[in-house]
Amino acid sequence: MAKFALESLRVYAMAEELADLVWDVVIAWELFPKSTVGNQLVRAADSVGANIAEGYGRASPADHQRFVRIARGSLYEVRHFLRRADKRRLLTKEQKVPLQRVLKELLPALNAYLRSLGAHSS
Repeated sequence: MAKFALESLRVYAMAEELADLVWDVVIAWELFPKSTVGNQLVRAADSVGANIAEGYGRASPADHQRFVRIARGSLYEVRHFLRRADKRRLLTKEQKVPLQRVLKELLPALNAYLRSLGAHSS
């Protein structure tokens, strides 16, 4: 697919990386964990980037900000389901390292992106 301007945003690339990491983990799970916590985890992870993209495509700065806030909420949902998956011993130590790295970087990046949108709308 052709590259579009949104793909140059670091925060969007990080959201895509998170979604891909989550997918790679969940796809290997057995049916019950995959259909319960896995399904919700993948949907929440995909939602982070999807909401950044939807906000980016909105004409109004207020809408753009609203969708970034929704993306941030989805990121917290991802964190919740990763905690559940870890508690249920569905994650290996090797899987946790890249997930923790992206989570550590993505929340501050989302907050910075949101602040930058506020500055543009004034």
